[in-house]
Amino acid sequence: MRISAFRRAHFNAAHRLHNPNWSDEKNREVFGLCNNPHYHGHNYELEVKVTGEVDPETGYLIDLGYLKQVIYEEIELYLDHKNLNLEVEEFKTLNPSAEHICYVIWQRLRKRLDEKYELQVRLYETPRNFVEYPA
Repeated sequence: MRISAFRRAHFNAAHRLHNPNWSDEKNREVFGLCNNPHYHGHNYELEVKVTGEVDPETGYLIDLGYLKQVIYEEIELYLDHKNLNLEVEEFKTLNPSAEHICYVIWQRLRKRLDEKYELQVRLYETPRNFVEYPA
C-alpha cells in the first residue's frame, strides 16, 4: 500500500534578500522591503511529506517520532532564531529566498531519510506565500 505521511514544524528566522553583484538601487528595486540592510524576519511554517510503501510488519510508512526528531535536529536547531545570511553556512553565498530555504531544507532532510522514501517539502514564508520542492 502506497501512502503519504506529513509532519509540520515551524521556525523563526531573519534574512535579507540581496545580490552583491547588483547596485544598492537595483537590489531595492527588485527586492523592495526584503532588502532592508537591518534584515527582517518571518515565522516560517514547514510541512514535510514522505511517500512510500507501508511496512506490513509495523503498519507504518515511517516512524513519525523519527521524522519529528530528524526535522528537529536538521531544521529547527539549525535555522530557528538565526539570521540566515550571517549564521547559516549555505546562505553566506546563497540568497536566502523562500525558494532557496526550501531547497536547503530538502537537502538536509534527504540525507537523513532512507532513499526508499519520496520527500517533498512545503515552506510557508507567510500564511499566503509558500514554495514547494520538488514541484
